[in-house]
Amino acid sequence: MMSAREHGPDHDKVKPQEPPIPAEDLHLPKRGFSVNRVKALVAACVLWAGWAVMIGAVLNDQTGSFDRSGLLLYRNGVDFHPMGGTMLEEAVRDVTALGGVLLTTLVTIAACVALLFLKLRREATLFAITVMLGWLLNNSMKALVGRDRPDLVPYLTQAGGYSFPSGHSFASAMVYTGMALAFASMSDRHSVRYTLIASAMVLSAMIAWSRVMLGVHYPSDALAGWMGGAAWAFTAAALLYKPARAAAESKLGHKLDPINH
Repeated sequence: MMSAREHGPDHDKVKPQEPPIPAEDLHLPKRGFSVNRVKALVAACVLWAGWAVMIGAVLNDQTGSFDRSGLLLYRNGVDFHPMGGTMLEEAVRDVTALGGVLLTTLVTIAACVALLFLKLRREATLFAITVMLGWLLNNSMKALVGRDRPDLVPYLTQAGGYSFPSGHSFASAMVYTGMALAFASMSDRHSVRYTLIASAMVLSAMIAWSRVMLGVHYPSDALAGWMGGAAWAFTAAALLYKPARAAAESKLGHKLDPINH
């Protein structure tokens, strides 16, 4: 039989082996250093220019040799089998999974929750808006261009729908660059902020190229998707900053703060 004390309100509480740190001794670091919106717009303009060039080249059938060379770079023999063995092939599939709908959605949710716990409602709101609107932009462009997927080499993974731009490439560049921009507000050091953003763009570029290695996208699809996703992340950081701040400071925004519950 359990005693009344064991059934009391303290029954479900953790019993620490060492004294816990008093709440008044815990302090969040200075944070909320907003992104330089002029620099973000400059980066966005450069990337949008590349995006526009790729759209024009694809619509005018000017990417044939570029696309063929990229697709065959990882293939060999008359049957176009992949080079590098099964370990490399599996590694490429692992990389490409980082840009899939499931993982990018989970990463977005986890990042928003983490930002809320860090009392960065503005960044969490901006990141969520960036991702939601970005998906609409990419899907609209796919429908407008209506490009079929390549049939030059055998696919090494399942893929369906239109080819241009690559959804994995766009999503990974948008999500990981947008997330880097959000967490960059935790530091006032340029070196830290640039390292975060550069790392996100390199990771998303690897994901974009993995789609070509798997044979399910043309190089022009992957390049356009990567540039478009990154361009949108920078654009949103610059132009949606004030609306996101207003939403974060609203009554509903304060209710989303997990520390207040």
